[in-house]
Amino acid sequence: MILYGLKNCDTCRKVLKLLPETEFKDVRMDGVPAEILTLAHERFKDRLVNTRSTTWRELSAEERLSNPLELLSENPTLMKRPLIVDEDNMYLGWDREVQTQLLG
Repeated sequence: MILYGLKNCDTCRKVLKLLPETEFKDVRMDGVPAEILTLAHERFKDRLVNTRSTTWRELSAEERLSNPLELLSENPTLMKRPLIVDEDNMYLGWDREVQTQLLG
C-alpha cells in the first residue's frame, strides 16, 4: 500500500500511524506517477483537486480553468490528501468510509 501525501499533513501522519506497513510518498518531493494521477482522476474526478488549499487560492482564474491533470502535475500540493493506492484499489481522503474499508 502506498500513501501519497505531504510529510507535514496531520491527516497523512495519522494514517501512517494507523497503517504502519504503508509506504509513504511525499508529493512535494517525489511527485505522483502520471499513470497513478490519471487513474485517480478517472476515479475521483473533480474531488482529486483540493479547492480549499492555499495553493488553489493563489492560482489565477485562468489557471483554475486549466486541465486538472496538468495543474496537479505542476502543483502536486493541490491534490486532496491522502491518496492511498492498494494494488487495484484507490482511496481519497480519510473519512469514515475509507477508514472502515482499510481498518475494518
